Amino acid sequence: MPTPFRRSRSKKGPTAGTGGYGRRRLEGKGPTPRAEERTGHPAQRRAKTTAKQAGPPRQKRPSTRDTAEVLVGRNPVVEALRARVPATALYVAQGMDLDDRVTECIRIAGDRGISILEVSRHELDRMTAGAMHQGLGIQVPPYSYAHADDVLATAIDSGRQPLVVALDGVTDPRNLGAVVRSAAAFGAHGVLLPQRRSASMTATAWRTSAGTAARLPIARVTNLVRTLTAYKKAGLTVVGLAADGDCTLDDLEVAVDPLLLVVGSEGRGLSRLVGDTCDLAVSIPMLGETESLNASVAAAVALAEVARRRR
Repeated sequence: MPTPFRRSRSKKGPTAGTGGYGRRRLEGKGPTPRAEERTGHPAQRRAKTTAKQAGPPRQKRPSTRDTAEVLVGRNPVVEALRARVPATALYVAQGMDLDDRVTECIRIAGDRGISILEVSRHELDRMTAGAMHQGLGIQVPPYSYAHADDVLATAIDSGRQPLVVALDGVTDPRNLGAVVRSAAAFGAHGVLLPQRRSASMTATAWRTSAGTAARLPIARVTNLVRTLTAYKKAGLTVVGLAADGDCTLDDLEVAVDPLLLVVGSEGRGLSRLVGDTCDLAVSIPMLGETESLNASVAAAVALAEVARRRR
């Protein structure tokens, strides 16, 4: 019988018909690239010329939207939880020494249904960008701001003379939190913040407000001057605190009328445009050589005088 013939593979290279790829002969080269991506193609040269004429790509402006943040440190965290800051998670480092503050934080978080997460110190370092966290942190969600029109409507419909506080150039969140606390204590209906060059309702501001930010509407506006003008048209008298005011708090007869009190920064006071928009500039009478007060202190003094006159 004839011996079956078996073709042996050539040692000189791939056999004919494989395309030189053996097992990969059916894979192909993928989709055909676009004309702009082919080297030497006229469309690619035109695309490069257009890109040079257009210049470098325009950078996107950073978003002004607030994001969640982590407040750290044993004292700040326990104070924030006592003030009912709306935390969503409590982070506790593994192997940390428990003291009364940590125990209280865990108890409050458990009572309020806040997630308690045990994480490594390395992970907590990463989350807090290396801040001195002392093994403890809470996550605070972005603050939900009210609309300025809603603040005005609430003030008008409250059954009391409207009283609103606006801040101009106050960039310290602790000052903001203290103003919110004073505004709530003396019967204000809301607080207005400019969107730019102003502190926002961070975890620090929440903690300083002692929880009153949960009860008092706070609005952030893109143009403070425009908002003040709208409030004036609605019948509110806009009064700005200024060291060189037209009168002092002792002579503020309009305190019993619908009022919008504007507080500037301690350093430069009211900006020029905001000052020009105010119906009246009022100063706080002081004894001694002190030239100015902290913004939150000045707001508290003015609000206390307004509340006294309204009683």
